[in-house]
Amino acid sequence: MADIDILISEVGPRDGLQMARSVMPTAFKKRWIAEGVAAGLTEIEVCSFVPPKLVPAMADATEVTEYAATFPGLTVAVLAPNLKGAENAVKAGANKITVPISVSESHNRANVNKSRAESLQEIQNICTLRDALPEDQRPVIEGGLSTVWGCTIEGAVSEDEVLRLSEALIEAGVDEIGLADTTGMADPAGIKRVFTKVYGAVGKEKLAGAHLHNTRGLGLANALAALEVGVTTLDASLAGLGGCPFAPGASGNIVTEDLVYMLEEMGLSTGIDVRALITMRAILEESLPDEPLYGFIAEVGPEKGGKPVERVAAA
Repeated sequence: MADIDILISEVGPRDGLQMARSVMPTAFKKRWIAEGVAAGLTEIEVCSFVPPKLVPAMADATEVTEYAATFPGLTVAVLAPNLKGAENAVKAGANKITVPISVSESHNRANVNKSRAESLQEIQNICTLRDALPEDQRPVIEGGLSTVWGCTIEGAVSEDEVLRLSEALIEAGVDEIGLADTTGMADPAGIKRVFTKVYGAVGKEKLAGAHLHNTRGLGLANALAALEVGVTTLDASLAGLGGCPFAPGASGNIVTEDLVYMLEEMGLSTGIDVRALITMRAILEESLPDEPLYGFIAEVGPEKGGKPVERVAAA
């Protein structure tokens, strides 16, 4: 596999589908994973291990994770908000488990029905679970800090709280931290400032990447700002699907196709074929026909001055 400069983590099968109006059939999820791997994706967040009654779209989490685990070299990432979910994720073969905790107390309660103190204890329990496994079977545990740049429930959040919780996550035992603009409130200057502060608090090696939303149209600008301060892992979603069902007004992940196109045009290697990503949109068109799809490169094509890419639906 060729070296890459920027790791793109495709989060659509989890973050995208949790907001969809209808449930994507399991067969289409598997197709998304298989075609994504063929397109060059090396990390896919395939699901979340949550009660199906709360998020029906994730009822097949175990089957989807087990399927994803059959692809050599693919980092199978999942989200698990509690110990039970993490236990099920480990059994299914997940390589990476993101455990969410919000800087906003109100969002944390809305999202995982826990106080932040309770979430930190749950994260510590999950790290203890990891440590009890044989070393070659331990998943990476990421503490996913949500609402880092603002909350639609509480409003502005304190950057001091971001730093406090970052340090608390390291003390709880996580392998790495990810920062999420859950509500799409960040701007490029704020991205640079917060990442730089967190680097200083926990060390650059512990800060994994950025999960940015395009709610206010600043997704790619914020991604570029993150790159400028040294971030090398960016989350994105095919056709920009996604958002947080527990944060009013939070919508729109960065479009994977547009992000890959931008990075490759800048001379950075992602290892991903943007034309294959555009073709993959047929999966969403067929399985979620009422879902709006976003992105510019899919409309004009990646060739400058060329014709739009023809997307061929599967027979």
